[in-house]
Amino acid sequence: MKFWDSSAIVPLCVKEPSSDTVRSLLADDRSLVIWWATRVECVSTLMRQVRAGALSAVGERQARQVLATLARSWIEIQPTEILRRTAERLLAVHPLRAADAFQLAAALEWRRRQTAETPFISFDARLREAAYKEGFTILPPE
Repeated sequence: MKFWDSSAIVPLCVKEPSSDTVRSLLADDRSLVIWWATRVECVSTLMRQVRAGALSAVGERQARQVLATLARSWIEIQPTEILRRTAERLLAVHPLRAADAFQLAAALEWRRRQTAETPFISFDARLREAAYKEGFTILPPE
């Protein structure tokens, strides 16, 4: 099982330069673990692409269908008070945005802080660095 950040989910839904890479990672292990708000973050990214003219309305509908298919089988880490406190701690020790702190906190809670050899998939540089410092194996390799 691998933890997937929203930056790694979107390329599964729309064609991006990293799409082949994430599809390969998904083919290796179809078990996705994600944070509760990941689906909303993905929709936000898709709608930004529509507004920018980079994604058509048809493409957006197709991407949402892929997202819904993925969501039916992924494991979703729910928000809790412990997770909120973990995110607050992460903000104090890493230069993260709030949403990224929640992503990393969800991964930590999922693994009960036993992060050794646990894959964390992300394309966000700050989040990758923080996850690495918290002991995760970062994918894809640079």
